[in-house]
Amino acid sequence: MAAAEAAVVSSSPLETDTALVPETAGTAAATAATSSATAAARVSKAALATKLLSLSGVFAVHKPKGPTSAELLNRLKEKLLAEAGMPSPEWTKRKKQTLKIGHGGTLDSAARGVLVVGIGRGTKMLTSMLSGSKRYIAIGELGKATDTLDSTGKVTEEKPYDKITQEDIEGILQKFTGNIMQVPPLYSALKKDGQRLSTLMKRGEVVEAKPARPVTVYSLSLQKFQPPFFTLDVECGGGFYIRSLVSDIGKELSSCANVLELTRTKQGPFTLEEHALPEDKWTIDDIAQSLERCSSLLPAELALKKSKPEESNEQVLSCEYITLSETKGEDDVIKTS
Repeated sequence: MAAAEAAVVSSSPLETDTALVPETAGTAAATAATSSATAAARVSKAALATKLLSLSGVFAVHKPKGPTSAELLNRLKEKLLAEAGMPSPEWTKRKKQTLKIGHGGTLDSAARGVLVVGIGRGTKMLTSMLSGSKRYIAIGELGKATDTLDSTGKVTEEKPYDKITQEDIEGILQKFTGNIMQVPPLYSALKKDGQRLSTLMKRGEVVEAKPARPVTVYSLSLQKFQPPFFTLDVECGGGFYIRSLVSDIGKELSSCANVLELTRTKQGPFTLEEHALPEDKWTIDDIAQSLERCSSLLPAELALKKSKPEESNEQVLSCEYITLSETKGEDDVIKTS
């Protein structure tokens, strides 16, 4: 019995050792596979980072209601950085290169539509987007005026509108077509002493309206009238405010009005239906393809030369925002932070 017990005891470590061999080999194989996959992932991320840094040109994204243009730009930047795995610890001691990204023309947070974005050397082309033509579909509401001139503000005045007809509206639109003078809204990106008027207004500070300035409306038509709502199709130049237009139309009709909904359907050659990338297409590859397609839409004088090939992929990414104010003259500036 003792001999049998001894045999069992002595065989146990042998069985255990034998059992450990395939287990150890399996673990080693799994570790090797993991290491190989990790290395491949690093190579893939490095290639994506290099491709991201090489992107240069102008494209368009679809801005939804809610975020400001700056917030949307930040969201786009974060998605691109995450996809490229940048910045990552293994790149910290290597050559630094800046990714420049910006937008050419602010859209109100309550508005949706085309937002033109410049990346790389394309940021230098954004100023032309400010002065270029834009097209909007605006739904106005008669009978109510707000402090922001749109539905997000506080109602400041109410007036009757029941006697206003479609013919009345169509009859006054010619007054707002062509080269006209327009007073910009108090809630805007225009500045006083280095601060936005909208910021000063939200603080409760007294703000004087900016003087009327020249703007251009290329076309203006009434698409639909279902009191108190009316829908306008507007094509205009840079520095034009749809909110001011709708408010002025209300006053011209001896009533008042504010913007209920606003959609930018076109900016320069970029249209909402054909060119604006939805958020699920905000990837490095999709943007590269869009840049290629959109390059043919730009005037010859704005076409970018081919980018020089990258010297290496040993670069670390930092971000630079370039945001253009939707203004004219001295307010047309590129801001970097």
